[in-house]
Amino acid sequence: MEQPRAGGYHGIPRWIYALAAAGALFVLLPLAAMAARVNWPQFIPLVTSESSLTALGLSLRTSAASTALCIVFGVPLALVLARSRFRGQQLLRAFVLLPLVLPPVVGGIALLYTFGRQGLLGRSLEAAGIQIAFSTTAVVLAQTFVALPFLVVSLEGALRTAGGRFEAVAATLGAGPTTVLRRVTVPLVLPGLASGAVLSFARSLGEFGATLTFAGSLQGVTRTLPLEIYLQRETDADAAVALSLVLVAVAVTVVGLTYRRQGQTDRGSAAPAGERLDGTQ
Repeated sequence: MEQPRAGGYHGIPRWIYALAAAGALFVLLPLAAMAARVNWPQFIPLVTSESSLTALGLSLRTSAASTALCIVFGVPLALVLARSRFRGQQLLRAFVLLPLVLPPVVGGIALLYTFGRQGLLGRSLEAAGIQIAFSTTAVVLAQTFVALPFLVVSLEGALRTAGGRFEAVAATLGAGPTTVLRRVTVPLVLPGLASGAVLSFARSLGEFGATLTFAGSLQGVTRTLPLEIYLQRETDADAAVALSLVLVAVAVTVVGLTYRRQGQTDRGSAAPAGERLDGTQ
């Protein structure tokens, strides 16, 4: 009898492949159609104009900053949701994940009424000489608001999958909570954390509605690449299509490289348990 492959069971029905192919085409065909409309002879001049490069640079900087904020806030949130039990936990999870289903413009309005000049916190900040709305900081906050749930979902799932037995063993050996977190928990879920961070970066890179509502569209200050594409669409369709392709290429590159590293990590973790723990059989 033929033994199952080492990677697990692969007996997928053929009709599943047909549906998977249809799903892939549903995503790939619009991208191919867009690529077919690119004015290739003028592609380089279109994407290297001053406004395009400024928007791309701003998008990359603000997306990196918002991803850092997602890690700072998202890791503790995921840990609390995955490792704690308290009244109102499900409600907290629902609110943390709410930006996943909210229209981005609603998130922008909420941020405006929180950090705007007449907002809940904005009045005090304005009195202290700090103005957030319609600034680069507003772009970062808008991106963080919509991207944070992606990191929380990825990391919480990784924490639940990893379980808590290794942390319990470390605690019984005398390690404190911070030491357990740093030496055991974080290394265990590092692939999930990396995946969540990449998804957050990609989501931040493509953010439009909350940014436009809360930060506006000021060239060099708040006009990110999605906003530049939207404006170019009204005046120069060729430039809009070319910049759209650039945005797709950057997102695919970031996600592809990270998931490649994750795949290498997963293959490494397939070694026997004895080898993983002490390097010997």
